[in-house]
Amino acid sequence: MKYKLIGLLSVALTLIAIIFISRSMPEDNGTRYIEHIMAEEKEACKLHENDTICTHLPIVNINTNGTEIPGKPIYDEEFRVIDYTLATDGTTTIKASLDVINNEKAYNHLTDPKTDMGEVMIRVRGHSSRRFEKANYFIRFIDSAGENNLQEFLGMDAHHEWALHGPFLDKTLIRNYMWYNIAGEMMEYSPNVRFCELLINGEYRGLYLATEMITAGKEGARLSLSVNKKDNTFSGYALRLDWGDTDEANKLYPFTNYTTRAKTQHELVYPGTKNMTPELKEAIKNEFSLFEKTLYSYDYNNEKYGYKNYIDTDSFVDYFLINELTCNYDAGSLSTYIYKDTPGKYKMCVWDFNSACDLYQESAVVTESFNLNSRLYFQMLFMDDEFTDKVVNRYHELRKTVFSEEYLMNFIDDTVEYLKPAIKRNYDKWGYTFSPEYDLLHPSGRNLRTYEEYLMQLKDFIKKRLAFMDENIESLKQNSTESKTKKYNEVSD
Repeated sequence: MKYKLIGLLSVALTLIAIIFISRSMPEDNGTRYIEHIMAEEKEACKLHENDTICTHLPIVNINTNGTEIPGKPIYDEEFRVIDYTLATDGTTTIKASLDVINNEKAYNHLTDPKTDMGEVMIRVRGHSSRRFEKANYFIRFIDSAGENNLQEFLGMDAHHEWALHGPFLDKTLIRNYMWYNIAGEMMEYSPNVRFCELLINGEYRGLYLATEMITAGKEGARLSLSVNKKDNTFSGYALRLDWGDTDEANKLYPFTNYTTRAKTQHELVYPGTKNMTPELKEAIKNEFSLFEKTLYSYDYNNEKYGYKNYIDTDSFVDYFLINELTCNYDAGSLSTYIYKDTPGKYKMCVWDFNSACDLYQESAVVTESFNLNSRLYFQMLFMDDEFTDKVVNRYHELRKTVFSEEYLMNFIDDTVEYLKPAIKRNYDKWGYTFSPEYDLLHPSGRNLRTYEEYLMQLKDFIKKRLAFMDENIESLKQNSTESKTKKYNEVSD
């Protein structure tokens, strides 16, 4: 198969690229599974009826027994979202069964033997994406008692919570897949992802990306997080900065919640409410607030008391660079994850590139500027010339490897080649959304009419953005010049 040959070439290029990175890559990098490169070749079928699904990708079947999945938006007369639908019992999820068809050597068909993965609780997920006709779903595997049931899913490490991301705004279908995997080449942790084709109650829903949620997983899994409710202790936790439309029990009110007066809200992702106590929540809030108070103090860059004692600096550097490259400007205010694992320092985790690379609905992004250096946390970090130098030097390192134009263009082409039959099936279902009455981007001229045009838009954006960053990355050093930071650096031991 053509994609197999291309995949082998990509493996070689990736390995060559990694050799030239002067800073050692994270331990997980050597084992990260990148699907379009590493998937085993399957034997294609010779002949089928026209309407038969025959795919090299896993098929995920969800059966709700006809019950509507809750979480869809409810609108007022002016088409503003005022609430979301609930299950008949007033809860946010319903129970469903899930099975997978994924033959080891042969293509997959609906008539093939299924692997029963038991029951899940399911709802529509997302914020603005809940308006889309092709919905995204949250699923939680449960056992017969309704408790969390950690499962390996499509070859990924065992978790109980997963997202089924159905690309809709992103007509290329590959943004999240691409940038999660590239982040996984750079950083210690990035969510695992696998492509699949989804059916709900027998209806084909298109190409989806199964995505590992940022939770503890089985025995800590790839994120070493744990909590002991009995003695109110923890060795790791995860926070999200987002819209704040979660239960009050999950909300955290640390130092910056009061000082920055941001519209977004800190939320506890792990531990969840089931493993939470008031004492535990207060301890996490106080510890995280101590980091924030230190960062926003005169001692922010002090060797003995400053931020370096609290954060994994390399994680913040890489998070900044991949989100700046993609102009993923929800980062730092929305869909922003920060976690503290067993080693004991805060790290950043990427999430949600659906609108990245100039795909925000409201307007085009300004690609000839930097943005995140003025956002929460980074506005202080860039006052430290040591942090700024790390960013600049790391960028030049990455330009030789996973930020090289050749690597990124090949990544796109190879992924599309791997997905080609599934892309066609997806747009047999959703192709009408290329027409003007389904335009989502403003102004209207940003909406394109073919899949190929959207691929070219993604490639052109990356090339232009790299050219800008090559020319201007050194300008970030102006944020840490003495004239700008003097008032913050007048205190000494």
